[in-house]
This record gives sequence, C-alpha cells and structure tokens, in this order.
Amino acid sequence: MSHNSKLLDQFRKFFCLTFLCSSLLVQSQIERVEPPNWWVGFEQDTLQLLVKGKSIGEYVPSVQQEGVRLIRASRADSPNYLFLDLVIAKNVQPGTFDIDFEPKRGRTRSFTYELKPRAQKPEDFKGFDSSDVVYLITPDRFANGNSGNDVVEGTLETVLARNDDYGRHGGDIRGIIDHLDYIDTMGFTAIWSCPLLINDMPKSSYHGYAMTDFYQVDPRFGSLEDYIELSDKAEDRGIKLIMDQVANHCGSKHWWMDDLPFEDWLNFQEDYKQGLPLKTSNHRRTVNQDAYASDYDRKLMSAGWFVSAMPDLNQRNPFMAKYIIQNSIWWVETLKLGGIRQDTYPYPDKGFMAKWAGAIMREYPNFNIVGEEWSDNPLLVGYWQDGAKNSDGYRSYLPTTMDFPIQTTFAEAFKESEKEWGKGLVKLYNALANDFYYTTPNSIMLFGDNHDMDRIHTQMGEEVALTQMAMAFVLTTPRIPQVYYGTEILMQNTAKPGDHGLIRTDFPGGWVEDTVNAFTGEGLTETQKKMQHFMRKLLNFRKTSTAIHTGKTKHFAPHDGLYVLFRYDADQIVMLILNKNEASTALDLGRYAEMGIEGKTFTDVVSGTSQTLGSVLQLDGKGPTLLVHQKR
Repeated sequence: MSHNSKLLDQFRKFFCLTFLCSSLLVQSQIERVEPPNWWVGFEQDTLQLLVKGKSIGEYVPSVQQEGVRLIRASRADSPNYLFLDLVIAKNVQPGTFDIDFEPKRGRTRSFTYELKPRAQKPEDFKGFDSSDVVYLITPDRFANGNSGNDVVEGTLETVLARNDDYGRHGGDIRGIIDHLDYIDTMGFTAIWSCPLLINDMPKSSYHGYAMTDFYQVDPRFGSLEDYIELSDKAEDRGIKLIMDQVANHCGSKHWWMDDLPFEDWLNFQEDYKQGLPLKTSNHRRTVNQDAYASDYDRKLMSAGWFVSAMPDLNQRNPFMAKYIIQNSIWWVETLKLGGIRQDTYPYPDKGFMAKWAGAIMREYPNFNIVGEEWSDNPLLVGYWQDGAKNSDGYRSYLPTTMDFPIQTTFAEAFKESEKEWGKGLVKLYNALANDFYYTTPNSIMLFGDNHDMDRIHTQMGEEVALTQMAMAFVLTTPRIPQVYYGTEILMQNTAKPGDHGLIRTDFPGGWVEDTVNAFTGEGLTETQKKMQHFMRKLLNFRKTSTAIHTGKTKHFAPHDGLYVLFRYDADQIVMLILNKNEASTALDLGRYAEMGIEGKTFTDVVSGTSQTLGSVLQLDGKGPTLLVHQKR
C-alpha cells in the first residue's frame, strides 16, 4: 500500500470514528424530552417542552417546520435543561419534525419530535357522572396477571412479599384486564385505579403515590401498552377509566432530584439542598378559606412537604405549572380517559389548581375531575366545586368533590341507638340536608370507604345488615357512588384498625395459589356470597335506573329506627327503606302519601318479588329494602 493510500485509509478511519462519536454524542446529549409527543388540534395552541441533557442549556435550538414556531427558549438554573415554547398552528398536519440544537462550537444536534392525530374529538371524552358507579382498586393487591413482572431488576424494591402488609404483592394491570368481565357483570361502570406510574422508592412502593417519573408506567405493573389495552378493553364494555394523579408532590427518588432545573422547582428546596430538617405540611386545609389564617400557616400548609419522602412541587414556578398541566392532558389523550382523580387537592397552590382544572375542562368540555378534600365540613368541600359562590371570588373549575362529610356520619348513623335525641339515622338525614349548599350535589362522589380508611365492614362492626344499609344509601342517593374493591365480599381490617397495609388486602382469587376465589365464588362463605349477590343486584339495577341517575330526591325524617328516601322521575319511583329494628316491623305508609305510592305495584330489587302497596308494609328486620315502581 502506498504512503498516500495509508494516509487516506487513516483519514477514513478517523472520519468514521469522529462520525460515530458525534452520533453517540447526539444520542447522549438529549436524555429526555417531555412531553414525549403531542397531538394536533388542541384548543390551546402552545406547547412547552422540557429538554434534559448534559449542558443542553448552552445550545441554541431552532425549528424549521411549517405550522410549528419556536417562540422562546428558556434556560434553567441548571445548565442541563432547556424549556422550549412552541406554537402549533390549528391546521398543522400530524407527523414528525426536527428540533436542531446548535452549540457554540462543534456539530449541530437534532431531535425528532412527533405530533400525532387525535384518537377522538374533544367532546367524545365523556367523563364519569351520576349514572356511573366507580370501582376503586389498589392494583398491587387486586390480581396478579403477569408473574413475570413481579420483580424488576434495577428498581429499588425488588422483594415480593405477600405476607408483608407494606410490601409489594404482585398485582398488576394484566390482573385488572383479566377480570374486566367480573367488574362488568357486577355492574360497575368505571374503574379508578390507584396510581400506576413508576414509584421507584426503596420501601412501600406498592401504593404509587410517590411517583418518580410522571411519564413512565411502573414496570412491576406492566407497560404503557398494557395501560392502553386496559383502557381500550374497558371501553369495549362501556367502562370508563379514571386515572389517579398527583399534582402536589413526587417521590424523593424522582429522576430530577439529583439535578433540579430551578432553584425554586420544589418548595423549601434550599432546606433540602443543605440537608436541613424538612418542613412538612401542617395539614391545616382550612387556610384555603379562612379569612383569619396567618401567612405562616398558609405557607406551611401549601409549601410544606406532605411527608419527608414526598418533595413538595412548587406550582408557582411557571415551568412546573406548565409541566403538570401538560402531563395531565398527555395522559387524558394517551389513554382516552373517562376522568381524573386528583390526590390531596387542597395542598398545592390553589391558584394553580384552578388553572390546572380550567385548562383540562376547556380542552375536554364533557370530561370530569374529582378532587380529594378530606374534610367532614361541607363548607370546605363545597368551596372547591365549580360554581360555588365563594366570598373570596375563588373559582375552582373542578366539577366533582368527595363527600367525606356524609361518609364520616355512617358509623354514628348506623351504630348509635335511636332512643336519644339527635342520635343515629337523623345524623344521616341532616347530612344529606346539607345539599342545599352544593352547586350540583349529584356531581359529588360518595363512598363507604376507600384505600386510606377502615373498610366499611369494619366501620360497621362487621354487622352485615349495617354494611348493606350503608352501601344501599351510597348507591341510591343523588351522588356519584364509589365502591372500594372487596366491599362486595365484606373484606375488613378489624384486626388492625387504621392499618393501611391491611386495608389494602389482597383480593381473594387474584393469585394462582389462592384457595378462595371471589371472582368465581369458590371458597366464599355463604354470608360473603349473599353480600356479593346483594351488591350485584343493586349495581345492575342502578345501571339502568333513570330515577337514580338524574331523578328528584325526597326523604322523610327518621322515626322509630326507620329512614325512608325516594328517588323519582317520570318513569320510576325508587323507595329506599333503612331499618335498624331487629324484629319484624310494620311500616305505616300513610306518612309517605305525598309520593302517591298506595295502590301501586313495587318490586324488590334484590329478591325480585312484587307487591301492591297498601297502608302498611311489613319489614322482616334490620337491613335495607329497595323497591321500584315502573310507571311506564
């Protein structure tokens, strides 16, 4: 080989090596772009991209794409972030385009970004409402459909321990998919799963509320494709999917914690960086409404960390605010959601929460969001519902809140003696009378229990008749009912009241080694089977009952251990009788003459037997009776 040929060969090798290194640098320079994709045709035409990569803040970005304009590139305090504001024209076509990043010296980098077509029209995103019943699932504890993802190497918690109340048990998305038939035939029309995004924390990671990546499904639950499949297959059965989201905090092992974009990305961030004691929230949620609240208490409530393992996100930082709003919209669009449940609603900055809810409801006018305000005071709960006439002028844009005020009356209403004035069922009657305060009572979510409190059967002292009465009330009142998985088979946590791990017990039959299978009924006690039958009858009746969905409500003050409530419209009269008397009781129907029920034929929803009502109705004993008269 000639000297010139050797030089040419060396040059070629050098060029190839340089090109390879440059290509690898392109890949390593940009670690992530979020949102990872977007869609065409939104009402809001701006999009802000978070770009993360080593020294990416030193690059100058540009976009050469018809219909897409880069209007601003914002550097962060960390040199490893850029925030790009794009305007996307209404008529831009779906497809990909390149974002170029030009350094001060060296080769320009490029990243290909995708704009997808929307799967359905904005108005077709139908949110859950009072015609639905929501089934709440703790996914790690419901069913293990794929044992291959029980332990995922590289995650911080890699032990599967079904005997540990606070360990991972292996339930996953596939387990929910596999049992959609059960959920459907029971009569549930919506599923709210506790968070399915990655919670890569060293312990108690099963619950999902300390997210470590807002765009990644936890691989121990499955994949994004699994999540989409769940949504699609649920939709095929007419079941809506509600996503549990968290705008207030993340997990302390979130990917950005090692390199925070801004000095104010978190609340009390300086304390965290200096290793000082963390300021946790005082949990005084009333400061959001209290005209006399101190600035000290207001700040500690909103900015304090929920717990030390959950950094508090600063929604007053405009980049953080945009990030959270876009993340919510990304998931609505990706999963074709039927609703969002927003955790710890009063804890983030309340001005931001109004912007967040407003942004979503503007894009999806028929959508629904329910916010968690754990208070037994209806004044506080009603404050957060859109349309409330708040004295401070605050408008939340939040359609739905949770009815903790009624829920907290159940134990007293059903367990207290009726012999003392103001005790027992009258407390339930008075609680429902507070509906005058709410803008839309039938848009409030009512429940007997959830994943954070004692199960309803434990609350009722494991007395089946009381549990049935509580659930009959939940399913009949003008509300959106939510039922916690396992309520239908009387699951309880009486051995350890208040213990979250036990409250989130495994659903029997969700694991191949289970000897009891509640999905098939195998191994259930006769009492459990009767409760499951009771719930199935009520749920499936409610599924088509127009009177319960949208009808009027009238209730009569409790007397002699009896509380009677009616739901009615042009087609139906539904009569719910809650009876706390142990012995057979004759109910004088003259009290309810204004409802026009005498001489009409009513059918018992559970037993299916019919009778024409006269002046007296004989009740067998303690428990609920649900009767329906079909007018036409």
